[in-house]
Amino acid sequence: MNEQDDVGDADSGVSRRSFVGGGLAAVTVAPLLTGQAETAEAAPAATVDGVTLVTVPTAVNGNPVTLRVDPRATLLDTLRERLDLKGTKKGCDRGQCGACTVHIDGRRVLSCLTLAATVSGQQVTTIEGLADGDRLHPMQQAFVDHDGLQCGFCTPGQIMSAVAMVENEGPARSDNEIREGMSGNICRCSAYPRIVDAIRDAQRVMR
Repeated sequence: MNEQDDVGDADSGVSRRSFVGGGLAAVTVAPLLTGQAETAEAAPAATVDGVTLVTVPTAVNGNPVTLRVDPRATLLDTLRERLDLKGTKKGCDRGQCGACTVHIDGRRVLSCLTLAATVSGQQVTTIEGLADGDRLHPMQQAFVDHDGLQCGFCTPGQIMSAVAMVENEGPARSDNEIREGMSGNICRCSAYPRIVDAIRDAQRVMR
Protein backbone atom coordinates (compact mmCIF):
# COMPACT_ATOMS: atom_id res chain seq x y z
CA MET A 1 0.00 0.00 0.00
CA ASN A 2 1.26 3.46 -0.82
CA GLU A 3 2.33 5.39 2.25
CA GLN A 4 -0.04 8.15 1.20
CA ASP A 5 -2.98 5.76 1.73
CA ASP A 6 -2.61 6.20 5.49
CA VAL A 7 -2.24 9.96 5.37
CA GLY A 8 -5.50 11.53 6.51
CA ASP A 9 -6.98 14.83 5.48
CA ALA A 10 -5.48 17.39 7.79
CA ASP A 11 -8.85 18.96 8.46
CA SER A 12 -11.10 15.92 8.67
CA GLY A 13 -8.71 13.44 10.27
CA VAL A 14 -10.06 10.70 7.98
CA SER A 15 -7.58 8.35 6.31
CA ARG A 16 -8.25 6.11 3.32
CA ARG A 17 -7.69 3.03 5.48
CA SER A 18 -10.19 4.11 8.15
CA PHE A 19 -12.68 5.18 5.48
CA VAL A 20 -12.63 1.80 3.71
CA GLY A 21 -12.32 -0.19 6.90
CA GLY A 22 -15.30 1.52 8.42
CA GLY A 23 -17.34 0.75 5.34
CA LEU A 24 -16.55 -2.95 5.50
CA ALA A 25 -17.06 -3.30 9.20
CA ALA A 26 -20.56 -1.96 8.89
CA VAL A 27 -22.03 -4.78 6.82
CA THR A 28 -24.27 -7.46 8.29
CA VAL A 29 -26.33 -10.07 6.47
CA ALA A 30 -29.60 -11.77 7.43
CA PRO A 31 -32.07 -13.98 5.51
CA LEU A 32 -34.88 -12.00 3.89
CA LEU A 33 -38.23 -13.60 4.64
CA THR A 34 -41.66 -12.43 3.55
CA GLY A 35 -42.40 -9.11 5.18
CA GLN A 36 -39.01 -8.93 6.84
CA ALA A 37 -37.83 -6.07 4.61
CA GLU A 38 -40.59 -3.82 5.89
CA THR A 39 -39.81 -4.81 9.48
CA ALA A 40 -36.13 -4.11 9.02
CA GLU A 41 -36.76 -0.71 7.48
CA ALA A 42 -39.09 0.22 10.33
CA ALA A 43 -36.46 -0.65 12.96
CA PRO A 44 -34.38 2.11 14.57
CA ALA A 45 -31.45 3.11 12.37
CA ALA A 46 -28.20 1.43 13.40
CA THR A 47 -24.95 3.34 13.34
CA VAL A 48 -21.28 2.35 13.24
CA ASP A 49 -18.65 4.96 14.07
CA GLY A 50 -21.33 7.59 13.74
CA VAL A 51 -22.38 6.44 10.26
CA THR A 52 -26.04 5.47 9.79
CA LEU A 53 -26.35 2.07 8.12
CA VAL A 54 -28.62 1.51 5.15
CA THR A 55 -30.98 -1.48 4.94
CA VAL A 56 -30.79 -3.12 1.52
CA PRO A 57 -33.13 -6.02 0.67
CA THR A 58 -31.75 -7.80 -2.38
CA ALA A 59 -31.03 -11.23 -3.84
CA VAL A 60 -27.57 -12.61 -4.56
CA ASN A 61 -27.35 -15.60 -6.89
CA GLY A 62 -31.05 -16.23 -6.30
CA ASN A 63 -30.78 -16.17 -2.51
CA PRO A 64 -32.75 -13.41 -0.74
CA VAL A 65 -30.70 -11.44 1.78
CA THR A 66 -31.00 -8.25 3.75
CA LEU A 67 -27.84 -6.18 3.99
CA ARG A 68 -27.16 -3.53 6.60
CA VAL A 69 -24.39 -1.56 4.98
CA ASP A 70 -22.36 1.54 5.40
CA PRO A 71 -23.54 3.72 2.49
CA ARG A 72 -19.89 4.04 1.41
CA ALA A 73 -19.30 0.27 1.03
CA THR A 74 -18.84 -0.95 -2.53
CA LEU A 75 -20.69 -3.96 -3.90
CA LEU A 76 -17.32 -5.57 -4.64
CA ASP A 77 -16.13 -5.40 -1.04
CA THR A 78 -19.53 -6.47 0.26
CA LEU A 79 -19.57 -9.57 -1.97
CA ARG A 80 -16.01 -10.58 -1.16
CA GLU A 81 -15.63 -9.67 2.50
CA ARG A 82 -19.15 -10.11 3.90
CA LEU A 83 -20.84 -12.65 1.63
CA ASP A 84 -17.60 -14.63 1.07
CA LEU A 85 -18.09 -14.68 -2.71
CA LYS A 86 -14.43 -14.54 -3.67
CA GLY A 87 -14.98 -15.31 -7.36
CA THR A 88 -15.50 -11.62 -8.06
CA LYS A 89 -11.96 -10.26 -8.26
CA LYS A 90 -10.54 -6.94 -7.13
CA GLY A 91 -8.17 -5.86 -9.88
CA CYS A 92 -7.58 -2.16 -10.40
CA ASP A 93 -10.37 -1.10 -7.99
CA ARG A 94 -11.04 1.90 -10.22
CA GLY A 95 -13.27 0.60 -13.01
CA GLN A 96 -10.58 0.08 -15.64
CA CYS A 97 -9.89 -3.67 -15.84
CA GLY A 98 -13.30 -5.40 -15.66
CA ALA A 99 -12.17 -8.14 -13.26
CA CYS A 100 -14.97 -7.25 -10.84
CA THR A 101 -17.82 -7.52 -13.38
CA VAL A 102 -21.11 -8.88 -12.01
CA HIS A 103 -24.72 -8.73 -13.19
CA ILE A 104 -27.44 -6.56 -11.71
CA ASP A 105 -30.80 -7.58 -13.12
CA GLY A 106 -28.91 -9.18 -16.00
CA ARG A 107 -26.85 -6.10 -16.86
CA ARG A 108 -23.08 -6.19 -16.51
CA VAL A 109 -21.71 -3.66 -14.03
CA LEU A 110 -18.37 -2.95 -12.40
CA SER A 111 -18.89 -3.84 -8.77
CA CYS A 112 -15.91 -1.76 -7.63
CA LEU A 113 -17.76 1.36 -8.81
CA THR A 114 -21.19 0.27 -7.53
CA LEU A 115 -22.30 1.05 -4.00
CA ALA A 116 -23.94 -1.87 -2.23
CA ALA A 117 -26.66 0.49 -1.04
CA THR A 118 -27.87 0.97 -4.62
CA VAL A 119 -28.88 -2.66 -5.31
CA SER A 120 -32.05 -2.59 -3.20
CA GLY A 121 -34.76 -4.78 -4.74
CA GLN A 122 -32.48 -6.00 -7.52
CA GLN A 123 -30.99 -9.36 -8.50
CA VAL A 124 -27.21 -9.61 -8.18
CA THR A 125 -25.45 -12.47 -9.94
CA THR A 126 -21.78 -13.35 -9.52
CA ILE A 127 -19.65 -15.99 -11.22
CA GLU A 128 -20.71 -18.42 -8.48
CA GLY A 129 -24.32 -18.11 -9.60
CA LEU A 130 -23.86 -19.05 -13.26
CA ALA A 131 -23.53 -22.82 -12.99
CA ASP A 132 -26.54 -25.08 -12.44
CA GLY A 133 -25.22 -27.34 -9.71
CA ASP A 134 -22.30 -29.26 -11.22
CA ARG A 135 -23.31 -28.25 -14.74
CA LEU A 136 -21.31 -25.30 -15.97
CA HIS A 137 -22.89 -22.43 -17.86
CA PRO A 138 -22.14 -22.74 -21.62
CA MET A 139 -19.80 -19.74 -21.40
CA GLN A 140 -17.88 -21.28 -18.51
CA GLN A 141 -17.62 -24.58 -20.36
CA ALA A 142 -16.38 -22.83 -23.51
CA PHE A 143 -13.63 -21.05 -21.57
CA VAL A 144 -12.54 -24.45 -20.23
CA ASP A 145 -12.71 -26.13 -23.63
CA HIS A 146 -10.71 -23.39 -25.36
CA ASP A 147 -8.34 -22.79 -22.44
CA GLY A 148 -9.40 -19.16 -22.54
CA LEU A 149 -7.20 -18.14 -19.63
CA GLN A 150 -3.70 -18.21 -18.27
CA CYS A 151 -3.40 -16.94 -14.71
CA GLY A 152 -7.21 -16.93 -14.46
CA PHE A 153 -7.49 -13.75 -12.41
CA CYS A 154 -9.54 -11.88 -15.00
CA THR A 155 -11.56 -14.94 -16.06
CA PRO A 156 -14.63 -14.47 -13.80
CA GLY A 157 -15.05 -10.91 -15.05
CA GLN A 158 -14.47 -11.99 -18.65
CA ILE A 159 -17.15 -14.68 -18.38
CA MET A 160 -19.69 -12.45 -16.64
CA SER A 161 -19.17 -9.73 -19.23
CA ALA A 162 -19.43 -12.20 -22.12
CA VAL A 163 -22.67 -13.73 -20.82
CA ALA A 164 -24.33 -10.34 -20.40
CA MET A 165 -23.10 -9.22 -23.80
CA VAL A 166 -24.60 -12.23 -25.59
CA GLU A 167 -27.85 -12.24 -23.61
CA ASN A 168 -28.50 -8.49 -23.86
CA GLU A 169 -27.08 -7.68 -27.28
CA GLY A 170 -27.45 -10.98 -29.10
CA PRO A 171 -24.69 -13.11 -30.65
CA ALA A 172 -21.85 -11.14 -32.21
CA ARG A 173 -21.66 -11.35 -35.99
CA SER A 174 -17.87 -11.36 -36.14
CA ASP A 175 -14.75 -11.74 -34.03
CA ASN A 176 -14.28 -7.98 -34.24
CA GLU A 177 -17.71 -7.47 -32.68
CA ILE A 178 -16.71 -9.81 -29.86
CA ARG A 179 -13.51 -7.84 -29.30
CA GLU A 180 -15.42 -4.56 -29.30
CA GLY A 181 -18.04 -5.87 -26.89
CA MET A 182 -15.37 -7.18 -24.54
CA SER A 183 -13.10 -4.14 -24.73
CA GLY A 184 -13.79 -3.25 -21.11
CA ASN A 185 -12.23 -6.48 -19.84
CA ILE A 186 -8.45 -6.62 -19.74
CA CYS A 187 -6.40 -9.83 -19.80
CA ARG A 188 -2.88 -9.03 -18.69
CA CYS A 189 -1.76 -12.47 -19.90
CA SER A 190 -3.02 -11.59 -23.40
CA ALA A 191 -5.15 -14.72 -23.86
CA TYR A 192 -7.48 -12.74 -26.12
CA PRO A 193 -7.51 -15.10 -29.16
CA ARG A 194 -8.70 -18.01 -27.01
CA ILE A 195 -11.20 -15.80 -25.20
CA VAL A 196 -12.69 -14.81 -28.56
CA ASP A 197 -12.81 -18.48 -29.62
CA ALA A 198 -14.62 -19.38 -26.38
CA ILE A 199 -17.22 -16.65 -26.75
CA ARG A 200 -17.80 -17.48 -30.42
CA ASP A 201 -18.59 -21.11 -29.55
CA ALA A 202 -20.60 -20.36 -26.41
CA GLN A 203 -22.95 -17.92 -28.11
CA ARG A 204 -24.03 -20.67 -30.53
CA VAL A 205 -25.25 -22.72 -27.58
CA MET A 206 -26.81 -19.71 -25.83
CA ARG A 207 -29.08 -18.72 -28.77
